[in-house]
Amino acid sequence: MNIVIKRLDHVQICIPIGAEDEARAFYTGVLGFSEIEKPETLKASGGLWYEVGDIGLHIGVENREGYRSKSHPAFEVENIEAVRRYLEEKGVVTKDEKAIPGIARFSFLDPFHNRIEFLEKQRGQ
Repeated sequence: MNIVIKRLDHVQICIPIGAEDEARAFYTGVLGFSEIEKPETLKASGGLWYEVGDIGLHIGVENREGYRSKSHPAFEVENIEAVRRYLEEKGVVTKDEKAIPGIARFSFLDPFHNRIEFLEKQRGQ
């Protein structure tokens, strides 16, 4: 049997328990992501859900003390240099990532130390 993957449905990252308002300020206020309502059966577990393009970003809650991970979502954006300048103007510290031919990219940490990558595929490369 061959497993056929249709598309990436969602990525989950985590924040500390009770930090939903701070997450909303960053993901809605700074990044401009669209929050969507979580299913009723999952609301009691906390966290937030977003729709980013055609991919879901699920932000769960957990004990984050001493936790560091390489896990991250990578979002393809348009006009990456303008996006980077905007984020830096908002006080977000950005970091160059290792070069990949044909791709401009950088990363940053959200207020909860989740690594987020933005990339733009270069035309004609």
